Amino acid sequence: MLTEYAKLARMVCPLCRQRPARRLCPALGREICPHCCGTGRQVDIHCTPDCRYLAAAEAHPPVATRRRQERDAGFVLAMGEGLTELQGDILMALLGLVADVQGDPLLKPTDEDVAEAAAALAATYETADKGLIYEHRPSSLLAQRLVTDIRTFLAGLAAEADAAAARRLERDSAVALRHLEAGARGARKVFDDGPATALGMIGGFVAAGRRQRRREPAVAAAESDKPLLVKP
Repeated sequence: MLTEYAKLARMVCPLCRQRPARRLCPALGREICPHCCGTGRQVDIHCTPDCRYLAAAEAHPPVATRRRQERDAGFVLAMGEGLTELQGDILMALLGLVADVQGDPLLKPTDEDVAEAAAALAATYETADKGLIYEHRPSSLLAQRLVTDIRTFLAGLAAEADAAAARRLERDSAVALRHLEAGARGARKVFDDGPATALGMIGGFVAAGRRQRRREPAVAAAESDKPLLVKP
């Protein structure tokens, strides 16, 4: 009798304790039910890259998710319109920094914090380009922290360049920052999801890009294992 109870216990999902456990979860090291797998994926369960259910969900997301991803990508790509290649690269790096701050559970940044930070640092670089040294400061503490993070990142890039290249980097950074400021201030005019509308779209775009980069090596490895239809 105890053996039968033990079998039944193993068959029930350990998370909800209601549904049959049918999917092996690499992150938890045990089987769970499809419902808990779908609702807890990357929320309550920190999925590992080798999970086939995670890979399938990312490769074939629901229609609503695809529409959201397309919206996020459209917003970010529009933010970079008119930039040179270098300025665009700087903007993409800035978006990664912004997304990391937005993902910090201890912080609650808003689009206005991002806009303030971008405007203040851009003004500092623009003033320096005129031969004046004056540090513009944003009013919010979160914006000040973001300014510090961005300056530290850009200073690291400038340290690897000569004086002329470092000045060009500051000028290009100022342009990229102004585009970031405009995007942060204008997001709610198009999609109003609250005070962190732009942050949400930036975070979604950056997360999608990072998932794609994690998936590429696995896809390449899988492709290399396939037999060639035409031998060289």
